[in-house]
Amino acid sequence: MAQDSDRKLTYEEFVRRAILRLRDLSKSRGIHAVYSGFNSAFREYFGQDPIELVKDLARQGKVEIVPRKGGVMIYLPGEAPKSSSTLGKEALSRILQDKETSTERVFEKVVDELISDRNGDNL
Repeated sequence: MAQDSDRKLTYEEFVRRAILRLRDLSKSRGIHAVYSGFNSAFREYFGQDPIELVKDLARQGKVEIVPRKGGVMIYLPGEAPKSSSTLGKEALSRILQDKETSTERVFEKVVDELISDRNGDNL
């Protein structure tokens, strides 16, 4: 087994390195625990089952896990796709907010000013 040094990686270092080296960015920012070979590699390197250890890293905020068919996807913090329930809550919040920060409101103001200028209201 080729390693960068004689020092054994920590669980966190191993998982982080696995994500960065096994992922295919054209498909996803994460890795599938089973289909990428991660689980098998973890068992070979540490002689332990990775499931509870990865769950613990997720509880600590060191990684994010998302259930998928056949296992889970493992992501670096902040790289996991948002769930549909989270997207729905964010959309509702934006729809109901009182702030006029959206580009649509800016566009409406510009159009109103152009129409007003064209009609001679600002001469």
